[in-house]
Amino acid sequence: MSPPIRLVVSDIDGTLVDKQKKLTPATTEAVRRLEAAGIGFTVISARPMSGILPIAETLAIDAPMAAFNGGIIFRRDGSVAEHHIVDEAVTRGVMAIAADSPVDVWVFADNLWYASTDVGAHVDSERRASNQDPIVTGDFADLLDHADKITFVSDDHAMLATLAERCKAVHGADATIVQSQVYYLDVTALAANKGDGLIALAKTFDQPLAAVAVLGDQFNDVPMLERAGLAIAMGNAPDPVKSIAHEVTSGNDADGVAHAIDTIIFPRIGVAA
Repeated sequence: MSPPIRLVVSDIDGTLVDKQKKLTPATTEAVRRLEAAGIGFTVISARPMSGILPIAETLAIDAPMAAFNGGIIFRRDGSVAEHHIVDEAVTRGVMAIAADSPVDVWVFADNLWYASTDVGAHVDSERRASNQDPIVTGDFADLLDHADKITFVSDDHAMLATLAERCKAVHGADATIVQSQVYYLDVTALAANKGDGLIALAKTFDQPLAAVAVLGDQFNDVPMLERAGLAIAMGNAPDPVKSIAHEVTSGNDADGVAHAIDTIIFPRIGVAA
């Protein structure tokens, strides 16, 4: 018999927040009901720490959280338990590979967001997600020995998928290279993936993975969906992601996390919503 769920770990964008990057009242209240029932709750995201902290403040998360897909394990007070940067050979390698591709480049380092441009279809969304403005630069050289994440951005989805495969072919064994959205290609440290991040978070709560429920919507969520005792995909997730999950909830614009807490997680642990 599987152990009861004692911890819930949620992705943020496309999952915990709606399309406007906002927490809805229904989701906020459901998380509070979850914690009132004695179930731990935390988040793991491709966002930097600066983008997670407003979520943590609203939900009063004092437990460890994971930024950069697990690259940084930290608390709301700013203390950092783990920090994994991308190997410099990888950062320089993927930048060279991408040099001939028409992509915007974002580099996250020193808790700051550096970008090749501050215009584009996804810049405003990243402003909200990162909770900061980009620092525009044409020279990332001094950042590549301590980068937390490199993101290549393009709405040419086929080209970006091809770039992902090119980067993986050379550096796939040395870094986590995954598309967090069809228009984002993220490069993080090898340990900065949501599978290892989930393991680290579960340890801080002293819970086995079998007692952990996770919620996610994208391919970078697959490593944690594959490891959790209860894997829940969002209704807005691509079909291949849904196929990996044990359950599918409603979409992030339909309070999918609240729906999962009330109709999937609570019944499993014998708690009335």
